[in-house]
Amino acid sequence: MPCRSSTNWPRSAPSPVWASSTAGVTPGDQAAEHGMVAILGGEQSIVEAALPILEDWAKKVVHCGPSGAGMATKIARNVVTYGSWRTVAEAAALARAAGVDTARLAEVIDAADPEGRTLLQLLRMQDADGVLPGAVGRQIEPLMTKDLEAARDLAAALGVQAPLVETVRTQARRTLQLEADVAPAPAPAKEDARAYGLHMMDQAYGPGFSAAVQDADDPFSTETVDYLFAQVWGRAGLSVRDRRLLTLGVAATVARPELVQVIANGALVNGELSAEQLREAVLHLALYTGWCKATATHTGVTAAIAAHNAAQPPTSGPHTLAQEQQ
Repeated sequence: MPCRSSTNWPRSAPSPVWASSTAGVTPGDQAAEHGMVAILGGEQSIVEAALPILEDWAKKVVHCGPSGAGMATKIARNVVTYGSWRTVAEAAALARAAGVDTARLAEVIDAADPEGRTLLQLLRMQDADGVLPGAVGRQIEPLMTKDLEAARDLAAALGVQAPLVETVRTQARRTLQLEADVAPAPAPAKEDARAYGLHMMDQAYGPGFSAAVQDADDPFSTETVDYLFAQVWGRAGLSVRDRRLLTLGVAATVARPELVQVIANGALVNGELSAEQLREAVLHLALYTGWCKATATHTGVTAAIAAHNAAQPPTSGPHTLAQEQQ
């Protein structure tokens, strides 16, 4: 590729430039096809003086900070590359053991994320100081944990060594910057119907929802906790997400926007359904429940999304338990 010679160096440029700046280039083995990226560290004036030469052969020049920052950026980028290779190797081994052609795995990954945005999604969610909003981490954690536990269990069933899966799983809270949060308490034993029912209520509708009935001792509240949540929501036949979708359908049928809001909020808090999926559910249910009832469903879902985005979940109360039974 063309490159200016030293005789074309701008006479106004400080000299020697490379004595007070550092640079890395990437991607070395794919430069002919994709072009070269020059990664610079150094004083702004020196970098600006070097630009006429660098822009002659690099498709992009990135000034990363003071001297040394360019090479540090290149090294960090290499960690992402080689770390992802190890991830792919482990995932491919798991897929092959399950009888999957790895070409199909690659096809699915390419189709699901053609621009590779998922790889850097968490990085882009961080603020200028590298801090990930707590609400984001807490929303991602349940799904991340569930998916990694499924991978761990599949690897164990197939006899595949998957140390990276276990490392990522055990470090999930650190990855999501939730170390300062209180780790969720283990689920109570199912034999303790009261405690397990309160636990399942929070699983269904979000942390803290059960506080409204924790000390209630009237027959209705007792049966709601001890039977409905402990023995029905707590059964293994369907996941909490499955039961939530069924309950959402019922709430839509009876046109109860306040109950829809509670159910939708639980889905958002637990990371089971996105705002887009909930909006799609409203449209789907409209065709089965009728457009007038769907207005109530839309109202409840919209309120839940707005509250979730504002990190202010809808307030729970004893009345919502009665609404569920009606």
